[in-house]
Amino acid sequence: MDYIQGTTRTQISLSPEAIDDYITEENPVRFIDVFVDGLDLVEAGFNRAQPGSTGRPPFDPRVLLKLYIYGYLNKVRTSRKLEQEAHRNVELMWLMQKLRPDHKTISDFRKDNRDSFKNVFRAFTVLCGKLNLFGGELIAVDGSKFKGVNSPRKNFTKKRLVKRLAEIDERIENYLSDLDASDRETPVDPADGKDLQSKIEMLQDRRGSYQNLLEGLVESDQNQVSLTDPDSRAMPNATGFKVGYNVQIAVDEKHKLIVAQNVTNEVNDVYLLSETSIEAKENLGVEKLRVVADSGYYNGEEFKTCESADIEPYVPKRRTSSSASKGLYAKDQFRYDATNDCYHCPADQILTYRGSAPNRSKRAKHILRTYRTSECKTCPLRVHCTRNKNGRAITRWEHEHIIEETDKRVAANPEMMKKRRELVEHPFGSMKFWNDQSHFLVRRIANVKAEFSLMTLAHNLRKVVNIVGVTKLMAAVA
Repeated sequence: MDYIQGTTRTQISLSPEAIDDYITEENPVRFIDVFVDGLDLVEAGFNRAQPGSTGRPPFDPRVLLKLYIYGYLNKVRTSRKLEQEAHRNVELMWLMQKLRPDHKTISDFRKDNRDSFKNVFRAFTVLCGKLNLFGGELIAVDGSKFKGVNSPRKNFTKKRLVKRLAEIDERIENYLSDLDASDRETPVDPADGKDLQSKIEMLQDRRGSYQNLLEGLVESDQNQVSLTDPDSRAMPNATGFKVGYNVQIAVDEKHKLIVAQNVTNEVNDVYLLSETSIEAKENLGVEKLRVVADSGYYNGEEFKTCESADIEPYVPKRRTSSSASKGLYAKDQFRYDATNDCYHCPADQILTYRGSAPNRSKRAKHILRTYRTSECKTCPLRVHCTRNKNGRAITRWEHEHIIEETDKRVAANPEMMKKRRELVEHPFGSMKFWNDQSHFLVRRIANVKAEFSLMTLAHNLRKVVNIVGVTKLMAAVA
């Protein structure tokens, strides 16, 4: 028995009469073609959505948009690889009607229309809504760190710059000492002196660059600076830190589809819950919504903003009490009496209201109310409560009842945290590991936002094709 035999390469064969015969009815490129043709590119903000009356005819932006959607759907993201695929890929030949733009045209299209790709994502979200693919009742919000185009060695904090300047000063001092030593030697080798002098000049130039960076950081009131991509930031992760961006998504419960997405260079998530949740609510077109997130989003002001927009948050409390870490009573061991506006401490003493003051935080602008008692001086439990000579003080946000209601809601619905993991961890895993999209290819946050819109659009498109099929999707567009 022999192996299965292929066709002889020199044998003449008749290809199909039309390239359309190569594309099956359930091929996703058929939907991409219909979907993009149905978009209002003028309203979406694309350049050259209407051709000019003079000059050389440009490529239709629909053609280049189809190319990008196809590329991100099939793990092809760079402009040069997209150019190669346009020359040899039968699906792209069909989709682009055999047009073959060069890599610069492809790259410029993404750069020139970076603010428009999110509108395409929203348009597909609207289509998913027509197909009843959203539950519209519960979403999960989470963030993840995606690597940017910036090496960790090209990212500097104030502390790191001060350390580098001290190291350079020490090396210059050592080289100067070596120069003095070589001058005292007989006979003197001129080559050694010139080599040391060139090293000193190089270090002095580097010191000047670091000094300029440090002065720029002090003037801008920033904590760090990145040289390759100025908008990227060093962000902590499980293995240390990476220089990149913090991407945010909101995932609907019904089919785990992304209903809102954003990119920020905020290092943590504490001020990002309301922005993503409100955008998700608008995209879903619902009057009320519930949102679940992890403890990194625990912030009273964000809860207040969500509730003002008819969004009910479920966020577990963070265990970050400085008193508890010192072995002292934590704030939650003091019971608040709303009727009498006072606190009861573990020693059963009453802490009364003593005044209000603005929060010292730069980001938070809320008012804190202070509660104290004069019984701290003689309290037998003082050693377990405070080390302050003036006694224990409890501060309360003026709208802290919102936080307390959220804590009660989370405690009454422990299953919400399990739902959060099931909903929002899945899309990040798919994008990062299955689609090889754990990093960005472009620089500056505006360009990164455009690329992430394409990533999330491709993720949703792949899932929706598996759920309803290409034919039903095309019918919904029609």
